[in-house]
Amino acid sequence: MILAKWLDFQILGDERGSLVALEQGKIIPFEIKRVYYIYHTEKNVSRGFHAHRELKQVAICISGSCRMVLDNGLVREEVIMNSPVKGLLIDSLLWREMHDFSEDCILLVLASEHYTEADYLRDYSAFKREVGNA
Repeated sequence: MILAKWLDFQILGDERGSLVALEQGKIIPFEIKRVYYIYHTEKNVSRGFHAHRELKQVAICISGSCRMVLDNGLVREEVIMNSPVKGLLIDSLLWREMHDFSEDCILLVLASEHYTEADYLRDYSAFKREVGNA
């Protein structure tokens, strides 16, 4: 079972440089309700360690690199994020962890919902119980 679902973005541009345009309903398969980015992550710091009940995300490493771990409760998969022209579609009820941030990493995230703490599953055992009932 493959958990990592990649979205390939079209590169636009000319001799002046490159541009990537992201549009909901076209390349982004949900309405974008929240955008945030992670940067200046300290060396040896890992992030994430949660899942969402409803929220879906597209993560894009627009600079540098990091290692993303996805887990559906049965399968655990790791991918390296290091391209501004590929987005990682992270579905609901997928545990995610982010590790090995490069010094110049900027990880942009497009989210399908506004921030709601009740949507988070922050305990891995509770996540496993919930996906067993999904």
